[in-house]
This record gives sequence, structure tokens and C-alpha cells, in this order.
Amino acid sequence: MAEMTDQAPRTSLIDDAERARLALSPLRRRLLEALRTPGSAASLAMELGLPRQRIGYHLRALEAAGLIRLVEARQRRGFVERRFVAEAASFVIDPALLGHDPSVDAQDRFAAEHLVRVAADVVREVTRMRAAAEAADQRLLTFTIEADVGFERPQDLEDFARALTDTVADLASRYRADGAGRRYRLVIGAHPAVAGRAAPTPQ
Repeated sequence: MAEMTDQAPRTSLIDDAERARLALSPLRRRLLEALRTPGSAASLAMELGLPRQRIGYHLRALEAAGLIRLVEARQRRGFVERRFVAEAASFVIDPALLGHDPSVDAQDRFAAEHLVRVAADVVREVTRMRAAAEAADQRLLTFTIEADVGFERPQDLEDFARALTDTVADLASRYRADGAGRRYRLVIGAHPAVAGRAAPTPQ
């Protein structure tokens, strides 16, 4: 009997198109969710109400893609039962795999495409750094500020953005990234609020 108990990270970034395709299959998403705790083809077949052979086929594909790993192999009534666990508690698809419009001016701070691109960079970079921090048994220090604001006219939005830019520039000048200490990337964005969603309370 072989057993491996090393702990997987909470979050893993998928930045390969083929791995993303495998992970996005509805059944394989269910398997990855179920395999947050170790399971075998037989146990998963019983849990999901599907044939064991079908489950085994998908497990082999997920294992080959590096999305699950073997944690135990034990002899059971003439065959070897293999138990797997997901490589992470959750997977994040790199937004870059969905493509982007290269014609968007990176300096156009009012372009929705630019906000999406910056947000995608945050998802990618923070997910990678979080996984590295977890592997080193460290905490990734971040902070998030959320608030709801309202604008009666389009000009109010531009005025707010200008005033916020000036305020942030003044504050950032006191904490210049001149090589001393650890550099941080500050991202501030805004988009129309989703109807029915509770307004966040600034912390």
C-alpha cells in the first residue's frame, strides 16, 4: 500500500488552454469539487450515481492533466483501489485564456476593456503569489477596499476619478517604491453596481 499525504494549496491557477478545457467539463468540475477530500472511482461513482468505468476514464484524464493526484493505492479483493485528491481546493482559470482586444489603449482609464484586463492581471498574479506563499507556509499580505458611490451625471464620474487620482498620487508619493521594502501594486477600479447586491461597508 502506498500513501502520500502532502497538503495541496487552497488555490491553483490554470494557465494552459488544454488543462482549462479539461477542468471546465461539467462532470469534471463535479469530480474536482468532490475530490476536495480523497476518493476513488468506486466511491465517486456511488456518490454521483454514474458508472465506475466512466468515472475512471475522467479520473485518468484529470490525473494526466495534473489536476488531481494519487494519495493512496491499496489492494482490495483482487484489484488495486486508487484514491485521488484534487491538486487544490479551488482552481482559477487564467483570464488571458479567454483572449483580449489588443487595440485597447492602456492609458484609457475609462475603457471597460482596460478594467477587465487589469482585473485579469490581478487574478493571475495574486493566485500565483498565494500558491507560492502557501507552499512556503507563509501568509500573503493584501488588502481590499470596497465602497458604493453614486453619480448623477457622467461629468460627476470624471470629476470623482480626477479627484481620486490626485489623492492617490499624493498618498503614494509618501510610500515611493524606491527599492526599500516590498513593492505593492495598487489597483482602483469602478463599475456599475449589480442590482440587488448589498453595498459593501468600507473597512
